[in-house]
Amino acid sequence: MNDVQDSVVKIVESLLESANRGDVVVTLDAPLHGDEGLGLDSLQTAELSAILEDEFGTDPFSEGVVPDTVGEIAGFYASRSTAPA
Repeated sequence: MNDVQDSVVKIVESLLESANRGDVVVTLDAPLHGDEGLGLDSLQTAELSAILEDEFGTDPFSEGVVPDTVGEIAGFYASRSTAPA
């Protein structure tokens, strides 16, 4: 896992821990929504968007990108210069 992927996974894990769902395994292939995935609801998705913007200066959701997986979020940042080194 590269630095961007690791950062995104840690952010999602932290979000789930704050929702008392720290037992959920976060992988790059994990869908963000639905019973088969991480099960984020709309409020948690909005919170994730805000956390990502605080961390990276932008977020995929406000850029009009609607990622389906954790890996798609990481890919968004990997393709931008705002990604951490």
